[in-house]
Amino acid sequence: MRVTPDLSGAQWRKSTYTGGEAGDNCVEVAHNIPHLIPVRDSKTPHTTPLTFTPHAWQTFITATRDSRH
Repeated sequence: MRVTPDLSGAQWRKSTYTGGEAGDNCVEVAHNIPHLIPVRDSKTPHTTPLTFTPHAWQTFITATRDSRH
C-alpha cells in the first residue's frame, strides 16, 4: 500500500547559492515534515516531490559535499 504524505504545510526553501536566472533551475527542500524530506524541482512545483528519510537525505548531502573535495 502506498501512502501519499500530506505536504500542504511544507515550507519549501532553495539553496542560498542560487540566484538570478539560475534561481529557477534548482531543487527545493522542505525540512518541516516529520520523518520525511520532500524534494522538488523549482520549475515544476505542482508535481509530486521525491521523498527521502532524514538518514537517506543526510547520506546524500554528505556524499555530495565529500565529492567536491
